[in-house]
Amino acid sequence: MIRGDLFALTAALVDIPSVSREEGPLVDLLEQELQLPHLTVDRVGDNLVARTNLGRSRRLILGGHTDTVPPAGNSAAVIEGDRIFGVGSTDMKGGLAVMLELARTVTEPAVDVTYVFYAREEIAIIHNGLREIEAERPELLEGDVALLGEPTLGAVEAGCQGTMRLRVVMAGERAHTARPWMGTNAIHRLGRVIDLVAGAENRTPMVEGCEYREALQVVDVRGGVAGNVVPDEAEIVVNHRYAPDRSPEEAEAHVRAVLAPALGEHDRVELVDVSPPARPGLNDPLLAALIERNGLEVRAKLGWTDVAFFSERGVPASNFGPGDPTIAHTAGEYLERESLESTFAALRDLIRVCA
Repeated sequence: MIRGDLFALTAALVDIPSVSREEGPLVDLLEQELQLPHLTVDRVGDNLVARTNLGRSRRLILGGHTDTVPPAGNSAAVIEGDRIFGVGSTDMKGGLAVMLELARTVTEPAVDVTYVFYAREEIAIIHNGLREIEAERPELLEGDVALLGEPTLGAVEAGCQGTMRLRVVMAGERAHTARPWMGTNAIHRLGRVIDLVAGAENRTPMVEGCEYREALQVVDVRGGVAGNVVPDEAEIVVNHRYAPDRSPEEAEAHVRAVLAPALGEHDRVELVDVSPPARPGLNDPLLAALIERNGLEVRAKLGWTDVAFFSERGVPASNFGPGDPTIAHTAGEYLERESLESTFAALRDLIRVCA
């Protein structure tokens, strides 16, 4: 496998298909490349964990997912000047290249390092490889601080917001559409619910110096029986992105309070799914050193990432990786050489120098 040229290494990784649930061939290659004297390598399914065990006082976890979304006519890497085009180039074959090269070349880090290459991040959380590792070999995920190589354009995106979905089911009473006054139209009743969601005031709290932006959105609408029937039931799904100064329970209570004025006795609000937030954790010495030594921009992560997995388990975590997150999953996804190389340099400096 290519060594010493991150740009070419990333292109080579893009050329290895690894759509969710099909990561095996890529993981086979990574496992082969990491059979080195200074590393202990463990495989759990299609997840791979490589660790140094030098007895350092602290352990840094560097994590990245090996899967991509399905290609959109961009399955092969195309290099144009200092850009690599291709599925997963930004999300996150570039981050994987950084991790692989660090693992192969930094043999005497100042901190012990755990490199976690995990599967199935791009699909439902129940299938996420981190949870598979935790179920079978939880000790492999022990550490003091974690950095995930999600694309951040070389900034530190601190923590992450939580996310939840709630289903709101409005009750009505059936009638013939020629005599609608004999029933109650459940779809019409949704109007007020939608207005309440659209008009809700979303907070922008500061958490450990980072400004988060909460959001409440209707993301699905369903209803109707037949073209001549007043519907007796209709539903919407509401998505709430909430800042890490709130617990999932507090965030759910907030959404229910927003909806309450429109709800009647027979209406229902059901929590469909929830993922917790992660606080920034920027006071950790390793994260502080990464930021200060490289003059990095710090901003809140408004989306949800697997930093929440580590934060839930008491490990401060943030996102730091090459690539532009706004073009991830697009047909024109690409990665810039400068972003790749500057991210690698900052992480190499961190693990070689900062104890």
